[in-house]
Amino acid sequence: LWPKGHLRRKRGATSPARGTPHSLFCTVERGRILRFMQRGAGHIPSRQGSERYIGMRAVVQRVKEARVSIKGRIVGHIERGFLVLLGVGKDDRETDADYLAAKIPQLRVFEDNEGKFNLSLIDIEGAILVVSQFTLFGDCRKGRRPSFTDAADPQQAQKLYHHFIATLKENRITVATGEFQARMAVELINDGPVTLLLDSKKLF
Repeated sequence: LWPKGHLRRKRGATSPARGTPHSLFCTVERGRILRFMQRGAGHIPSRQGSERYIGMRAVVQRVKEARVSIKGRIVGHIERGFLVLLGVGKDDRETDADYLAAKIPQLRVFEDNEGKFNLSLIDIEGAILVVSQFTLFGDCRKGRRPSFTDAADPQQAQKLYHHFIATLKENRITVATGEFQARMAVELINDGPVTLLLDSKKLF
């Protein structure tokens, strides 16, 4: 894994050949420390180990207008505000929905009189159109068909989707919605454009 001469065993450590755990100092040129591990010999931590948690995801688009239709019938419509595409992950809880429901209305992405991003959705008395979107968890890193194994099952996702909407309404936000699990047509005029990505685990 490392150039010859750049892997040093800490003084006093047991030889790896005996299978005993030891500490490793991995250094690079000019004495810069690259990695310090206190693990068993040859252990390499996985990038996607058991401690990897999937957060609730939201694509937030600032809009002049947005609507969602089902079979030609408009079921949700707003004027100025946010279109929120909401994806629920398999590890999500109500606290994840609470975090996003509190965060999104307070995002300062609307211009003040000087043209600066200083106003929130609350400040401008805007509305939010919420549309469920499990495909936000599509993993396209392998092959050509996205994997959706990180998305929550429909029952869990629907419960948290409605909890997110209810929390927004409790905070006196005007909310319109699509229909969970329905095939929808979404139309919007993205103002800017301004599009933001949020994750309840703050991964991005």
